[in-house]
Formats: sequence, structure tokens, C-alpha cells
Amino acid sequence: LLAGLAILGLAALANAGLGTYHAGVEWGFWPGPTDCTGPMVDFGKAGSLLDQLDKVKVVRCDEVQWRFLGISLAGYNVLISLVMAAIAGWGVMRAARA
Repeated sequence: LLAGLAILGLAALANAGLGTYHAGVEWGFWPGPTDCTGPMVDFGKAGSLLDQLDKVKVVRCDEVQWRFLGISLAGYNVLISLVMAAIAGWGVMRAARA
């Protein structure tokens, strides 16, 4: 039980770190990756390749797609991950005392 909770807590902390990085890129605190990926598209026949490329919309990594109460989804990822890590840490401490 202790090992499982510790692994869950560490995974939640790692996810909070990634969310912090992404939120920092969105707010412009530090530079993000040099390129972002778009959707994987089956281009089918080469004849319509240019037409299909015109229809692909690439979402930028440094632009917030949605906010609620001024916080982006990356920010909520950080908050939720920290709460999960705190719950796992509380579980580890409680199980260690028992």
C-alpha cells in the first residue's frame, strides 16, 4: 500500500511539473518547444494533398485554447495534480503510522 501510494504521489507531482511547464509557456514565462504537432491525417491520394493540407488546423502550444476563471486547462492540471499528490502523501503518512 505504501509503495503504491508513493508511486501515485510521485506520478502526480511529475504531472504537476509538466502542467507547470505548459502553463508557463502559455503565460510567456519561458519559451516552449520550437514546434507543435498537428493532427495525423491520412492524406490518401497525392492529387488532393494540397487541398487536404489547407484544411489542417494546427493548434499552437503557446496559445490558451480555453480558460475558466482566468485559469487554463494546463493550470487546472497543475492544481488537480497537486491535490492528488497531497492526498497520496496523506495516505502514505497515515498508512505508515498504522
